[in-house]
Amino acid sequence: MSNERLMSLLEEYADLEKRLADPAIHADQNTARRVGRRFAELSPIHKANGELEQAREDLEAARELAAEDPAFAAEADELSARLPVLEERLAELLIPRDPNDAKDVILEIKAGEGGEESALFAGDLLRMYQRYAERHGWVTEVIEAQSSDMGGVKDVSVAIKTKGVPEGGNGVWSRLKWEGGVHRVQRVPVTESQGRIHTSAAGVLVLPEAEEVDVQIDANDLRIDVFRSSGPGGQSVNTTDSAVRITHLPTGVVVSCQNEKSQLQNREQAMRILRSRLLAHAQEAAAAEASDARKSQVRTVDRSERIRTYNFPQNRITDHRIGFTAYNLDLVLAGDVDGVLDALTEADRAARLAGDTELSRK
Repeated sequence: MSNERLMSLLEEYADLEKRLADPAIHADQNTARRVGRRFAELSPIHKANGELEQAREDLEAARELAAEDPAFAAEADELSARLPVLEERLAELLIPRDPNDAKDVILEIKAGEGGEESALFAGDLLRMYQRYAERHGWVTEVIEAQSSDMGGVKDVSVAIKTKGVPEGGNGVWSRLKWEGGVHRVQRVPVTESQGRIHTSAAGVLVLPEAEEVDVQIDANDLRIDVFRSSGPGGQSVNTTDSAVRITHLPTGVVVSCQNEKSQLQNREQAMRILRSRLLAHAQEAAAAEASDARKSQVRTVDRSERIRTYNFPQNRITDHRIGFTAYNLDLVLAGDVDGVLDALTEADRAARLAGDTELSRK
């Protein structure tokens, strides 16, 4: 356990506590939310350290009393056995955590190989994440969507947010960061007349939603094009140039939005996605210098690069990164995803304790 790191974090906790007690900070809700999230991240460390210090004081007192009264010896033994447990818990909390864990996310799902069946499966994944978010009291907002002819999803971007400050600093990213990659489905498509099982895939990309303070974007680096919407949007569709395409020239990142009725709204939504993509791009570039753990989550939507398989005939879900298999696919698609996410979180915890930066999300 690094005592220097512990002292630094406890000092930061005390400083944040003072800042949150100042009414002036709440005049800026973005700042208050950011400070509140960091305070929530450090609260478990502060609590665990307090419990450890109290246990050490109690042990010292029990040993002094046991020297005069043997009845206190059992209490001293009990406290002595408890100390290693408290020390281990604090040591785990001091392991550097993912800096994005407290953030909300923008989740993108794209149909891949498999044509209409892939689009239908992408729609199933969208509903799965929406139901999972509902179970956890999160808020979902579809930013941009392109539907297929049979009611599936060709491409969708959805923002998923916590309400208020997440407990323990564990935001949406801390749970859904594992979902980025190629998801493969094996089932009899509704378009199949012979009853044969087909395999198709959809790609999922999970981005920590960036705030304006996280990413500085020079307006001169942007090319903004407007065009007429081709999808839902009411009377303005095909009559006004309300759709927006933003190109970030230095990186070549392109974002388009046309779901909203006004050009201004579409521009704001596109900027949300652009900020998150640029944040992820910068973090991946920095991490690539030392590790391959943050490689692109979806290079191509190819079945051979799958991270997870959804097998309908066997009601089976398998996560190939950690060898997790369960036979409750129907429940998972209904939003009960915690089983596989808990397994991935535990594998990540083991990797960090072993000295690795994190469990690879590939």
